[in-house]
Amino acid sequence: MHALAKATTAVAAAGAGTLAWSSLVERHLYTLRRFRLPVLAPGSRPLRVLHLSDLHLVPRQQRRIDWVRGLAALEPDFVINTGDNCSDLDAVPAVLHAMEPLLDFPGAFVLGSNDYYAPAPKNPLKYVGIGAPHKKGADLEVASLPVEELVEGFTAGGWIDLDNVRRTVDINGEPVEFVGVNDPHIELDDYAAVAGPAASDVALTMGVLHAPYVRVLDAMSADAARLMLAGHTHGGQVCVPYYGALTTNCDLDNARAKGVSRWWPGAATGVAAPPDAAWLEVSAGIGHNKYNPVRLACRPEATLLTLVPGA
Repeated sequence: MHALAKATTAVAAAGAGTLAWSSLVERHLYTLRRFRLPVLAPGSRPLRVLHLSDLHLVPRQQRRIDWVRGLAALEPDFVINTGDNCSDLDAVPAVLHAMEPLLDFPGAFVLGSNDYYAPAPKNPLKYVGIGAPHKKGADLEVASLPVEELVEGFTAGGWIDLDNVRRTVDINGEPVEFVGVNDPHIELDDYAAVAGPAASDVALTMGVLHAPYVRVLDAMSADAARLMLAGHTHGGQVCVPYYGALTTNCDLDNARAKGVSRWWPGAATGVAAPPDAAWLEVSAGIGHNKYNPVRLACRPEATLLTLVPGA
């Protein structure tokens, strides 16, 4: 019994230490990921794209605000924001302040559910399939956020709203085609409205979405988007060290919860990869739902992508 008591105490101490680390330390350890991707047409000049996602900001989070503002020192050629900027009803002014230096650079954005709806307390076990299913879409019963104010702030700064929009943009002399959808997690995506083969006279066709649902990834890659950017997953947020994510909070497989992988139509069902499979980059995001303020084995992040010509 004495040995059992000691073991129980040790387990409890380890659990308390892990909780303290994830809630007090790791969630503030912001990091910049860097990837070099061969996705541009031959002869194109390299482009540097800064990808931000899932800020989930509460106005008092000055450390997060300062870190995001400091990313302007990277001087990217283009900025992509893939949504879920807010974690509070009063967050929009703070979000715009955080993004202010980055609005000096060309950019584009799509929205996530936490740009429309304020977060609510949830049992985190729902995300891994334990307990009642996670609500989405019309079933959300949370307060609305001032999304129009957020969109107006971004577009006034020069960023392009890509929610169910197709647009070609000149970036440092290179034409890049963007195909974006509104948040698939709350079923606002309308890919049919922007579907079509990738343009033949651009350096790259890029898909942009908040939640990386298979139906949208398949459709974008079938239309020959060479690169797709998404967020939403938080990289699993609470991961098992040396194992990885337990959930993506969507139908994307856990192995792709963050980072760079390849995607092609039918990837989720085991169809063999073609040699020209698209590249998929999923950001683990900068923040978290304010009611679940933890990060474990999954540091908050932004991503700097250096895009270069492919074969």
